[in-house]
This record gives sequence, C-alpha cells and structure tokens, in this order.
Amino acid sequence: MEQWIAMAKDVGFPIMVTLYLLYRIEGKLDELNRSIQQLPNAIVQTLPKDKAS
Repeated sequence: MEQWIAMAKDVGFPIMVTLYLLYRIEGKLDELNRSIQQLPNAIVQTLPKDKAS
C-alpha cells in the first residue's frame, strides 16, 4: 500500500486512477479477446447444415 501512496505522490492522482482501472479490466479484456476469437466458430455452428457448405 505504501508503494501506491508513494507512486500517487510522484505521478499524480489521475494517472494512478487510470493505472488502477487498467489493471482491473485486464482480465475482462482477455476474456473479450477469447470470445471474439471463438465467434466465427460459434457462427458456423449456428448456421443450417445446407448453407454452411
């Protein structure tokens, strides 16, 4: 915690908030990336068989 306070003094509160938010959403961005990569397969699976070929 002391490191966060020292960093806030050095770079300022707005930058600290930005870094904190980026850290928090990193996992969600990874999950979103995986979902986007899997989207073409999901679309192909939902198409009727006669239109997929």
